[in-house]
Amino acid sequence: MDIIIRIKFYKILHSFCNFRGNNKSEIKMLDHVPYFSYILSAFIGIGLAAATGFRVFLPMFAVSLASYFHWIPMSESFEWLSGLPALITTGIATVAEILTYYIPFVDHLLDTISVPLATVAGSVLFASQFADLGTFPQWALALIAGGGTAATISSGFAGIRAASTATTGGLGNSVVGTTETAGAGVMSILAMAAPVIAAVFAIILIILVVIFGRKAWRKLRGRKNAADDI
Repeated sequence: MDIIIRIKFYKILHSFCNFRGNNKSEIKMLDHVPYFSYILSAFIGIGLAAATGFRVFLPMFAVSLASYFHWIPMSESFEWLSGLPALITTGIATVAEILTYYIPFVDHLLDTISVPLATVAGSVLFASQFADLGTFPQWALALIAGGGTAATISSGFAGIRAASTATTGGLGNSVVGTTETAGAGVMSILAMAAPVIAAVFAIILIILVVIFGRKAWRKLRGRKNAADDI
């Protein structure tokens, strides 16, 4: 296994065991669990992908910032994320994305491109956790798991925002936007600090977004049909 990824796992596990006041034997025990490193990588990847479903650039900025200051390691294939140009670019894009979602009408325009962008960003961040796999399985898994998670959450919130516009005249969109930003920030931190919790939250979020997203689209279609009948 890639030595950089192995170091990352041990740092996470060591911090967890110290927090619980246990000895290092737990780390050695977990090291013998079959495919444990890949399971943990999947948890981190799912958490980061879920974060991109809320905001495209904030999770990438969080990963770039953490790797730039060497808080988390980064594999050679994704070292560009830990560079200063990537940090500045994602930082500017993050601020611009967050502020733009508070502008009426423009927020809906962003929703038309947020789903494909979130899919790409989610796939990239998920793939960054599986650098030691072959190229095809790495990106196939990233597109399905990472891209699928990000696209589901992003499209769900697009539906919720559309329903908010139809029911509140856009007054509730700022609440939706703030919720998305907060969700992206929390999930980004959890994915790097507590990946198991992040993965559980991501699964719950997907279920909730699918349920409420469908209700929002149905309500929106119902209002549109009622308006057409009139």
